[in-house]
Amino acid sequence: MAVSVHCVLKKNQRTYAIFRAHKLCQYLIKNRRKHLREAGRRQSTMAATAGVAGVLQESSRRGQRPSGTAAVLAIGTANPANCHQDEYPDWYFRVTKSDHLATLKNKMKRICEKSGVRKRYFHWTVEILAGHPEFLDPALPSLDARLAATADAVPELAAAAAARAIAEWGRPAADITHLVLSTTSGAQSPGPDLRLAHLLGLRPTVRRTLLFFHACFGGSSALRLAKDLAESHRGARVLVAVCEVNSLLSFRPPQEARLDGLVAAALFGDGAGAVIVGAAAADDPAEPVERPIFYMMSASQTTLPGTEDALSMQLGEAGYDIGLSARAPALVRDTVEACLADMVAPLGLTGGGSWNGLFWAVHPGGRAILDGCEAALALEPGKLAASRHILSEYGNMYGASIVFVLDEIRRRRRRNGDQRERRDMFELDCEWGVMLGFGPGVTVEMMVLLAAA
Repeated sequence: MAVSVHCVLKKNQRTYAIFRAHKLCQYLIKNRRKHLREAGRRQSTMAATAGVAGVLQESSRRGQRPSGTAAVLAIGTANPANCHQDEYPDWYFRVTKSDHLATLKNKMKRICEKSGVRKRYFHWTVEILAGHPEFLDPALPSLDARLAATADAVPELAAAAAARAIAEWGRPAADITHLVLSTTSGAQSPGPDLRLAHLLGLRPTVRRTLLFFHACFGGSSALRLAKDLAESHRGARVLVAVCEVNSLLSFRPPQEARLDGLVAAALFGDGAGAVIVGAAAADDPAEPVERPIFYMMSASQTTLPGTEDALSMQLGEAGYDIGLSARAPALVRDTVEACLADMVAPLGLTGGGSWNGLFWAVHPGGRAILDGCEAALALEPGKLAASRHILSEYGNMYGASIVFVLDEIRRRRRRNGDQRERRDMFELDCEWGVMLGFGPGVTVEMMVLLAAA
């Protein structure tokens, strides 16, 4: 009996020792795996941070697309037919019956001369204004009439830009899976996004998103959303449309107490831009048709604290009241480099004098905004040429402006490429670039772009 008990105890002790050894091995293996995972993550992060620029630039040089990264695949723009600028102050004061305000008219002429704006396009016509005397008298309620005028104008102008983008894209409109429309013009439900989908012949299952009242950063925020959608949904093709016809909503007589109203009257215009965004691997079957223009490498948004009153839009009985603080350009100038530094550092595109190694798509919010960015980043004069050109030829079209700037950069790169074919001496353009949008908040939208080969 004693021997039997002793054998059982010995057996139990061996079993317990084996059990403890097994548990110890499990613990060591688990911690080893955890250590390896953490080390791998650290190594992967370091490798990605250090090598992403070189890898992607090499892909660009070979004509390959960075797998899974959203890209701008096509761009289209459109404007109303009515064009003004040089004679605008005289016409504006005459049609609003304000010619007696001679000093104010001279101020507006000086503002126009210094604005950097050569011409602008408007949806309104003399006939529209003649048929709506309430547009010329801020004491009269005019909101219903203004909104009624935008109900058709927004989707129709957006459709004109989108049709051009779809034609360039080369695939059927029915292949669009997502629609993102950004506008501050109008206030209806169903919104202009639904009418736009009908005009373009999009599928009833297209996933629509309406971004409303983002104003001048609406185009940049819509592109950021499109990037997220394209990279999160395999096979997605996102149509971004940005349309503004705020001349119908903000037209009002000049006021001596509101010089910012004169600035707005001299600066803003109407327009629409459209972009097709998609993400695909190099072996995607659509690759022979689709030709990426810009890869959308990273995107972010920053709001500057305590700046809510610097840029504003209020919708009232007399339409939009636009508030433009004189300190807005200084706010952008003093903060833009700090906003950029955190976003571009992981890609190895830090500043410190190297901002001129990038191309720049900056929202043409006004000459002072562009001058402030140029000074803050110590940019060479030609770096903002595309933005200055759009400001000159179209004015500030709110969120649609950034699409026009991207299109202008694409045109300039294409012209440069043609010259390179004839002249090997031509200097290569920058492959990496930054898109910047500014708007109420003050909100700063940023995106790092990589130009496709």
